[in-house]
Amino acid sequence: MSKAVRVRARMRALVRRVRSAVRRDSGMVTSEYAVGIIAAVAFAAVLYKVLTSGQVSAELQGIVKRALDARM
Repeated sequence: MSKAVRVRARMRALVRRVRSAVRRDSGMVTSEYAVGIIAAVAFAAVLYKVLTSGQVSAELQGIVKRALDARM
């Protein structure tokens, strides 16, 4: 077998191994999507509660009021 043939055979084997490795982890499965969505919803709920709490809401309103009253 010539050197060129051996090199081609090794390259084909390498390409097959890389393709099989890529196919094994092709993305998230449905359960991972579900966990991600649940985490995002939980974070949004916590953020909503914090932003609508009395103290934070008053601070945000104060910041907006000071920004609107600023002279330019």
